[in-house]
Formats: sequence, structure tokens, C-alpha cells
Amino acid sequence: MKRHKTYPVSLLTFILVLVVAIDSARANVPASFKFVGSGHGHGVGFSQMGAKGQALAGKSAIEIVKYYFPQADVTPVADTQLIRVNTAHQINSVKFSMINEQPNIPAGINLTDLAVSGAVTNLIDKPIQFMISGNQIIATSNGATIGTSNLWSMTLSSPNSYFVQNVSGTVTKLKYGTIQLHGVAVKGKGFLIEVTDSMRLHDEYLYGIGEVPSIWPSAAIQAQIIASRTFALSRMEKIRPDCDCHIYSHKYDQVYGGYYKELDPKYGAKWRAAVDATAVDAQNGLAITINGVPINIYFFASSGGNTQRAIDVWGRDIPYLDSVPDPWSLDRKVNPKFAKWVRYVSQDVMAKAFNLPNVARFQVDGRTKTGSVLNITAFSTSGEKATLPVGVFKTAVKLPSSWFDLTPLN
Repeated sequence: MKRHKTYPVSLLTFILVLVVAIDSARANVPASFKFVGSGHGHGVGFSQMGAKGQALAGKSAIEIVKYYFPQADVTPVADTQLIRVNTAHQINSVKFSMINEQPNIPAGINLTDLAVSGAVTNLIDKPIQFMISGNQIIATSNGATIGTSNLWSMTLSSPNSYFVQNVSGTVTKLKYGTIQLHGVAVKGKGFLIEVTDSMRLHDEYLYGIGEVPSIWPSAAIQAQIIASRTFALSRMEKIRPDCDCHIYSHKYDQVYGGYYKELDPKYGAKWRAAVDATAVDAQNGLAITINGVPINIYFFASSGGNTQRAIDVWGRDIPYLDSVPDPWSLDRKVNPKFAKWVRYVSQDVMAKAFNLPNVARFQVDGRTKTGSVLNITAFSTSGEKATLPVGVFKTAVKLPSSWFDLTPLN
């Protein structure tokens, strides 16, 4: 006869207590968290939705800009400098083709090896592929090797053509200036390619700014162009070694989309006209200045009803970056997506953000005078805790802004 194994009562009691404890702990861990908020971005400086709302109310571009920067002026500034824009960062390969906008006329690329004395220029009328190999960039076309160099330069042979840059399926259309491909050493990664486009800031660069839609009111677009010109001018002092550029083309500097803005069949001319309207003459354009010097400007999509002070967001006081009312950001007609938003964040994402085994609860540790969050502390079921600045937290869990409240969902 089969005998059943028996256990001491004390061991059974321990197991029962352990199971109850585990079930209790699980019950205290929310499966996800609900965040309700408003705004999109850091909230410091120029509000893009605020500009849109004011333009709809009849304000001019200069009035809009001065509203967000009351201590500054809008004045003409020389802006014919060549700005070097990073269009592809730390990549292994890139392909360039060219399109001529005039039918039946071939487009070509003037390709130059800048790493050699007495550089040789080749006219190529087919797509070119560049690939890193060691510390050099190999250029090929239709399977044939053109050459190997650490520094290539390209221009278009026809003024009516443009480049199509393709990096792993991400396409950017570039019309102006000189493109360079530079093999640079990246710590822990070896050599990678930096692609830059050097063009005239005054118009060629601003024609490609992608920060706001071309469909917006002209005054709002012009206000953005004034802000974008100012942003670019304030970053022209030196070439940054991390990107071989003055400025990146993505949102962490300001969005530069290239020639696509002008190619828009319906609104391309409107965007160009807005850029031209902010030019005083062929050598000067309107910028936001204090004592004639362009300020270090910041802008964002929308706020929680008031713009932020720089000291509240970044811990340093910049007097001209003060808080002003921004009610247009809370107007659903002006800002339908972010006047109010709701986001759900899973337990796994929350725990990873705080580097905790789980998040049972958390609390907001302070708010700015505009109501945005400063820091957040999370607690695990075992009593561990971790605190994050709101900038780190919202990036980790992908929240649009720091204006939010939260409730757990079981």
C-alpha cells in the first residue's frame, strides 16, 4: 500500500504563511498606472501652441515672440553664415541618390576626397553608397568602388536637383549646400560616419525647419522662424565634436526636415514666404536679442497653462526665461491632442524606470509654481525606495510633459 508523506505541523504553517504573504504582496502591486496630464515638452520659453492660438486671435509674429520673452527685443541680425547641420549621426552606411526636378535632364554628384592633398573631384550620375571600413569610408556606385577616404564632400551638379539621403530606410531630401561624410572615432564603437550639410542659415536652413506645420497661421510660422533663427545663431560659435556639426537635425536641437517642406504642393510656397517675411534684407534676419546679441532660446509644443522658469526645470536661473500665462495650450480647439492627455504605464516599465523589483506606490516630491512635477519617489513592496527627477522619469515612461497626476490601476 502506498504511504503518503506527512509533514510537521510547523512546516505546513510556515508554507501557508509564506503563500499568504506572497499573495498579499502581489495584491499590493498595481498592474499598471494611469497618468492624466496636459502639455507636451519641457515648458520653458516659446510655446508653439501658444503662438498658434495668439496668431488665430490676430497677433503678429513680433507680438507673439515678445509675449514669451518680454525682457528681449526682436532686431535684425546678420545671418549669412554657413551652418553645419548633422543629418545622420553615428551610422555604418548611407546611400545617396539625386533627383532632377527638370524632366529629361540628368542630375549628377560632384564627389571630392577631402582627406588627400589636391583632392580629386569625380562627377557621378548614379546613386552612391558609403560604408565604414576600419577608420575609412568606402564609396561605391553600382557595385564598383569609387575610392576610400576618411572625409568625403558632395555637391549637386545641377541647381534644379536634390539629394535623397537613405539611412536604413529613413529618407531625407537635401537640396542646399555641401554634404560631408566624416569617419570619426566613437568611444566603445570604433569608427562611424557623421553626415553633415553646410548651408546658408539666412534662408536655405530655415526653409527646411520642421518644428511646426505649414498649415498654421502665417504669424505663428513667422514667430517660429524668428525663434529658430535665434536658436541657430546662438549655436554657431564652434563645431561640436560629438556630431561634427553646429546643430543636430532632430528634436533635441530643432527639427530640420530638409527639402520636403518646400516640396509640399499645397503649402510649400507658404512656408518659404513665411521665412522670407522674417528677412530684413539679403544679409540680415529678425532674431530675439538682448543688447543686440541673440539669446539662448528654448521652445516647446505646449504647456500646462503657464510656461516654466528655467530655474525650476534645469536648476539655473536665466532671467529672460520666466513664467508667463499660456492659456492657449489648454484650449482643445487650438491643442486637441495635448490640452489634456491620458497615458497608461505598465508595472514592468515603472519598476525598470526606478530600478526596483516592483512599484507598490509612489509620490510626487514637490511641484513648481505652475503645478508641474519636480521629483518622484517610488516604493516597492519590500520597503525599498528610489527617487527620480521628473525629466528622467517622464523620458523613461514616455510621458509627454511634467504636468500630470497619477492613480494606480489594479
